[in-house]
Order: sequence, then structure tokens, then C-alpha cells
Amino acid sequence: MTAQVTQVLVVCSGNTCRSPLAAAILADLLAADAALAALTVSSAGTGAREGAPASEGSYLIALERGLDLSAHRSQQVSGDMVREADLILTMSEAHARRIAELGGAGKVHLLTSFAGGPSGDIPDPFGQDVAAYRETADRLELLMARVAARLRRAQPT
Repeated sequence: MTAQVTQVLVVCSGNTCRSPLAAAILADLLAADAALAALTVSSAGTGAREGAPASEGSYLIALERGLDLSAHRSQQVSGDMVREADLILTMSEAHARRIAELGGAGKVHLLTSFAGGPSGDIPDPFGQDVAAYRETADRLELLMARVAARLRRAQPT
């Protein structure tokens, strides 16, 4: 990360489970930190059906954690989104490859790698029980706390 980050884009497949939950977690962490509060966070999917709400599992888990996904609507990642974002975090290597194809090679990172590992894809809980969503959210909270700490360290003083 060499340039200052002002816009973060979080990407998964359908933009109904992992990426909206991860974006909400990160936005909440950033809002609580005066040095990072001006950063914006959005999410999109590599295979999203435009306008779908957050999955029921992600919605419920977000509520448990004091986050609101009621206004979320899925969106397909676009070249414009990739150009506008300073940092793009993906849930899988396949998502990172797609972002690179859209021109984001210099600013796309696998979330687990950017957060300091261990590296690997974040499994999609879609269609699974609420316990799978909780497990995903627990992992995303840990990773996004590391992302926020890394962004804090990169802020100009």
C-alpha cells in the first residue's frame, strides 16, 4: 500500500453474504476511529444479481453484532468501481483474478493475505445454517480488525 486509501471495496461472489457483512464490519471499525472515519467502504460481487438484499443469515448475524444490512442491495462489480477504489479486498483468489482482469491488479488483495494471514479463501456460507454465518462473521471480524489496524498505520501523521 503506497497511496493513501480513501475508498475500500470488498468483493465476493453474489454480494449477499460475505462482502456486505465484511464491509459493514469494516465500516463500523473505521467509524469508531477518528483517524479512519473519512474512509468509505462498499461491496460488490463478481457474479451478483443486481438489487438482491443481504442473505437472511448475514442479515441476522449483522443484527446480532449491532450492524444493519437492511438497506444493502447487491451489485455487480464494474470497471468503474475498480478504478474508483484505492484498496480492493476479495474473499477468494478467483475474485482477485477477476478484479485484476477489470484493471485492479495493483490494488487488489486476498483479504486473508492483506490482514496478515493465514492466507486462503473465506468459505461462502450461502445456504448453510446460522452457525456457518456466525463462524464466517467471527473470522471476518478478526480479519477486518487487522485491516483497520493496517490502514491506521498507513495513515499520514
